[in-house]
Amino acid sequence: MTYNTISEMFLNTVKQYSDKKLFNYKKNNNWNSLTGSDIMSIVEKISFALHRNDIRPQDKVAILSATNYRWPLCDYGIICSGAVTVTIYPTLLPDQIVHIINDSDSKMIFVENEIQLEKVKSVLDSCKKLKTIVVMDNSLETEEKYIVNLNTFMIADKEYNNDNNLNFENMVSHSKPDDLLTLIYTSGTTGLPKGVMLTHQNLATNIKDVQEISTIEKNDSFLSFLPLSHVLERMAGHFSPFSAGCSIYYAESMETVAVNMNEVSPSIVICVPRFFEKMYNKLMLSINSSSVIKRSLFKWALQVGKDYTNIIHAGYKPKFILSLKKNIASKLIYSKIKNKLGGNIRFFISGGAPLSRNIAEFFSSLDLMILEGYGLTETSPVLTASRPDKIRFGSPGIPLSNVDIKIASDGEILAKGPNIMKGYYKSPNLTDEVFDDDGWFKTGDIGEIDQDGFLKITDRKKSLIVTSAGKNIAPAPLETALTSSDYIEQALVIGDKRNYVSALLVPDFDNIVKFLSDRGKELSSNEAIIEHLDVIDMIDQEVNRVMQKFSKTEQVKKVALISRQFLIEKGEMTPKMSIVRKVVESNFKDKINNLYEV
Repeated sequence: MTYNTISEMFLNTVKQYSDKKLFNYKKNNNWNSLTGSDIMSIVEKISFALHRNDIRPQDKVAILSATNYRWPLCDYGIICSGAVTVTIYPTLLPDQIVHIINDSDSKMIFVENEIQLEKVKSVLDSCKKLKTIVVMDNSLETEEKYIVNLNTFMIADKEYNNDNNLNFENMVSHSKPDDLLTLIYTSGTTGLPKGVMLTHQNLATNIKDVQEISTIEKNDSFLSFLPLSHVLERMAGHFSPFSAGCSIYYAESMETVAVNMNEVSPSIVICVPRFFEKMYNKLMLSINSSSVIKRSLFKWALQVGKDYTNIIHAGYKPKFILSLKKNIASKLIYSKIKNKLGGNIRFFISGGAPLSRNIAEFFSSLDLMILEGYGLTETSPVLTASRPDKIRFGSPGIPLSNVDIKIASDGEILAKGPNIMKGYYKSPNLTDEVFDDDGWFKTGDIGEIDQDGFLKITDRKKSLIVTSAGKNIAPAPLETALTSSDYIEQALVIGDKRNYVSALLVPDFDNIVKFLSDRGKELSSNEAIIEHLDVIDMIDQEVNRVMQKFSKTEQVKKVALISRQFLIEKGEMTPKMSIVRKVVESNFKDKINNLYEV
C-alpha cells in the first residue's frame, strides 16, 4: 500500500478492509467491533463536525483521554479534516493541561469522561483560545453551550455540508507530506514541556520502515493498552497496525490487560520494559512457590531455551538432540506460559526505555520473542530496532533503512532521516540547540555502535554523574542492574559532586512480603518492612551481588529504602514513567543527606 500522508493511509485502509473488524472494544462484558466502513462513517462525521465548528486545516485540536477505541476515531477525524492533533496525557494535572492547551493554541478539546472534563473546566478561564469541549462519554448530558458529547457533536447538518461542498475524499486529499500532523509535548523532566512538531511524512516513513522489519501482516491482531498520547503506542500500536489492516483490541484498563490478553489472543503487543519486569517477577514468584519437581523442570526448560537461542543468534543450526529437547520443553513449559498470554503471541515490541539484557534473555529462553527499539518523540519515534532474525541482547537493534546514526566525539548519538521532527513549536532557539551545524539531531543519549551495526545505549548525556574526584559515571547501567533484582522495583543512583555513589531504592514489596512470609514473619506496613533488619540485610546482599560487574568507583556504596513508589502526581515520574531526578532528589533530600553523613 502506497501513501504519503496519514490521512491518505487512513482512506486506503478503510476502503481495502471495509468489511473487516478493525477496532474491537469491550462493553457490558462483551467484545464489540467496528469495521472499516463503520470507522470511515464515524471519522467522516467527526471531520465534518470539526469544519462546522470553525476548525480549519492546521488548527490545533487536543485529545485528553486514556487509551480506548474512541481515541483513534477522534484522532483520525482531526487528521482527515486537515487539523493537528495535540495529545495530552490523562494523568496530567490541570495546571499542566492549561499550559499545553495555551502553548499549542488549541481551539477544541476531546475529553474522555467527566473526570477529565472537570480538569479542563477548572482551568477554562485560563485557556485563551479554547472554545469547545467534546466529551467522548455519550452518557454525559449538559446544557452548557460549549460542552457537547460525541454523538451530539457528530449529528450531520446536511444543509451545511451541501452549502460548503464538504466531500470527505477531497478533504483528505488536501493534506501534504510536510503538513503538521501532531504536536506531542515532551515529558518535561526539566522546565516546561515542549511541543514536538511531527509531520505526515515523519510518521508515514517511520510506519513503513517499522513494518518492513517487523513482518506485521493483515492477519495479526494487536492489544492496545499503553497511552495513545505517547508517540510509541500512537505509531506502533495505532497507525502501524491500522495501515496493515490488522485487528486492534483496546484493553478495558491497565488493570485488565492480563485478562483481556487471554480473551482476545493477540499476536503482537506493544509494551514498556516495566511490563516485562512485572511479568518476570510474577512468574518467578509462582515458580518459586511450586514443588521441587516443577522448579527443576522449569530450570531445565529455561536452560534448553537459552542454549537453543544462543546457537540461533550465532547463525548456526541447532543439533537434532537440542531441537528435540526444545520441542519437549515447549510442550511441558513454554506452551503453558504462552497460553496464559492468549496462546497466539508472535512477538512483543518493547520501547520507551532500555530493556534489561537479563529480562530479554529470560523471555527469549521461554520462546517469547521481544523486539526492542530505540528512539525519541522527536524521531517519530523509532531510530533503531531489532529484527526477528537480528536480535542482540542488550541492544535496541540496528538503524531503520531510512535512518542514519553516528556517534559524536563526546559519545552522543546523532541521527538523520525523514522521521526527524520539524522542530519545537514556537521555539526556534530550542530547535537550533538540538541540531548540529550539519543537520544531525542530537538525541541527548550516550552510546556506541558495534562492528555489526548494533547500537548500545549507555546513558543520558545530561544525567552523567561527576564525583568529587572527577570520575564520570553513567547512572543508567547501575539503575538497570539494581532493578534486575527480584526485590528492587525502582532505583535512583546519586553521586554528583559526592565522594561515592549511593542509591534510593523502592523495594518490590510483593516479593519482599513473600520473602518475609517464608521466614514466618508478617509485617503490616511498607514503613515497617523497610526498617526490618532481615530486609535491610537481604537488600544489601542484592546490591553487592549486582554491583560486582562494575568498577569500584562505579559501585553503589550505600542505599536508602523508600516506603512508596516514585509518583507522577508528585512530579517524580513523567507520564511515560521516566524518573525525574531533580524532583526525586528534592523530595527525598533528607534521606540522601543521611547517606553522606560522616
